[in-house]
Amino acid sequence: MGGAGPDDARALGALLLGEEPSLTRVEVAERAGVPLDLAVTLWHQLGFPHRTDDDVAFAESDVEALRLSAELVRIGILPPESQAALVRTWGRSYARLAEWQTTLLAGLAVDDSDPSAGPAGLTELVSEVLPRVEALQGYVWRRHLASAAEHLLEDASTLTTTESQLSVGFVDIVGYTTQSRSLDGPELVRWVDGFEQDTTTLVVDHGGQVIKTIGDEVLFTVADPAAAVEVALALTARGADAEDPFPAVRAGIAHGSVVRRLGDVFGSTVNAASRLTSAARPGSVLVDAGVHEALASDEGDAWRFRRARRISAKGFTHLEAWRVRATET
Repeated sequence: MGGAGPDDARALGALLLGEEPSLTRVEVAERAGVPLDLAVTLWHQLGFPHRTDDDVAFAESDVEALRLSAELVRIGILPPESQAALVRTWGRSYARLAEWQTTLLAGLAVDDSDPSAGPAGLTELVSEVLPRVEALQGYVWRRHLASAAEHLLEDASTLTTTESQLSVGFVDIVGYTTQSRSLDGPELVRWVDGFEQDTTTLVVDHGGQVIKTIGDEVLFTVADPAAAVEVALALTARGADAEDPFPAVRAGIAHGSVVRRLGDVFGSTVNAASRLTSAARPGSVLVDAGVHEALASDEGDAWRFRRARRISAKGFTHLEAWRVRATET
């Protein structure tokens, strides 16, 4: 990809936007009928780079996007009190996705095209791939929207509150720092990707949802405490198997009231699960009183509990903890 210059970057940008930039931000705001300060605020909240009033960096697609945003605000879909947070969430999510996709496309262009073609290889690849990726992203979004709507209608209480009774689990790779130092970049990526993929598959199969991944850690939620424990025990068992490439992990689970907001979760239950994970020994699963109370009647059938020492944690006088193990068969 050597030899790429400003003209190549502009050509690729025009291809991705569908047209050459020809407008300043002042002109975009005027055409959209939106105050300039609101347009600039939305632009910044989306995480886009700073532009001056004189920069010709925008296209008609920006006008339409700004007009649509203003209409969503007007009809109440983007109320002022949540507009900034929602727009920031969009920006962060798509920024991460775009960075990964660009890296992937660049790698494919280098592997599959004549190196002497320079940026033309990437441009040709984008022209072929972009419509397919865009259509697939629309499909994935609608599928997730349908799933979220189904869950919302199944539990009428979620229509009037952002709080739910959920089990929150963290799964943390043991010795991540040491292991990451022994792997080169591509190996580390494959290792972490495998951890995230296998964990996500297991969580989804148990009716749960992965909220986010944080490098060497996965945060997930599931309504049923038993399902949360099954997920954690399955993952720690895999990590303890020397023949399984899945990394050694530890886990913590708490059950209680959880505040849901823009795809994330907050509250003392989340904090408890995080602290339990930090206190768990490698290959073990610690649960709080909420999980223990919900499952204690099943002890001996599927798992066994052993009282652990109380854990000191910010916001908790004493965090009660139990180590849970699968019943031997």
